[in-house]
Amino acid sequence: MTSHQSHGEHLLGINGVELCAETFGDPTAPAIVLIAGSAASMLWWDAALCERIAAHGRFVIRYDQRDTGRSTCYPPGQPGYSATDLALDVLGLQDAWGIERAHLVCQSMFGGLGLVLGVDHPDRVASLTFVSTTTGADDLPPPSSELAVPAEPDVSDEAAVVEYVVAGARAYAGGSPYFDEAAIRALVERDVARARNYASTLANHYRIEFDEPARGGFGDITAPTLVVHGDHDPLLPLPHGEALRDAVPGAELLVLKGAGHDLPSAVWDEFVPALVQHTEGSRP
Repeated sequence: MTSHQSHGEHLLGINGVELCAETFGDPTAPAIVLIAGSAASMLWWDAALCERIAAHGRFVIRYDQRDTGRSTCYPPGQPGYSATDLALDVLGLQDAWGIERAHLVCQSMFGGLGLVLGVDHPDRVASLTFVSTTTGADDLPPPSSELAVPAEPDVSDEAAVVEYVVAGARAYAGGSPYFDEAAIRALVERDVARARNYASTLANHYRIEFDEPARGGFGDITAPTLVVHGDHDPLLPLPHGEALRDAVPGAELLVLKGAGHDLPSAVWDEFVPALVQHTEGSRP
């Protein structure tokens, strides 16, 4: 096995639940924890992307949040946790590998976890990267009028569930020339087959409570911050990324031209070097 490849999946007891995590690279290297967006298991951080980041001298952790993949699931529509619990799960993962400070990469809705951790637990955060996320300010533009979200499927029909998730990914790509439907379909089929309860995956993250950080807001983040946003994002148009950059002191913005509300492989040549540079100069 080369040094940047996977060390395999691990089921860990953290904060009273089971979380499934997979690591890549040298455990003594600076750690990057990849936090997927709502209803997304670790598989949505492509293994090839994780390997590419790890090959630059990083210890990469991807994991299934509660109600995704092989991690603990709750009954559909009844999540027994808040966003703060999910944020504390990240610290539990760091503890499991003896990582005092990690670089956190937070996607979409779960940029909110990065906010909580960056403001309330700054001693555990080496840097923050927000991908396709927002401050949530009321004056930001709404989703594109062309965003057509598919109707919810019969969750007992696995083929219908796969079609629904693929259609959603297609819509959130925002007409990006980089959308690869065959690759997405293969990913979704693996994700649905691997999940403990995909009905919970589809429902529960959208029903959790989002607690505000106890110590402030985006303006109180002190960790070095990189904002990454696609210029085709139909769910959170580019002004959301620009507003986030402006809200966090000293933040920088990387605009991924041609990307939607996703991180397609065609932009990795731009994203990976930016992330590696952003996470330079820190040990675990």
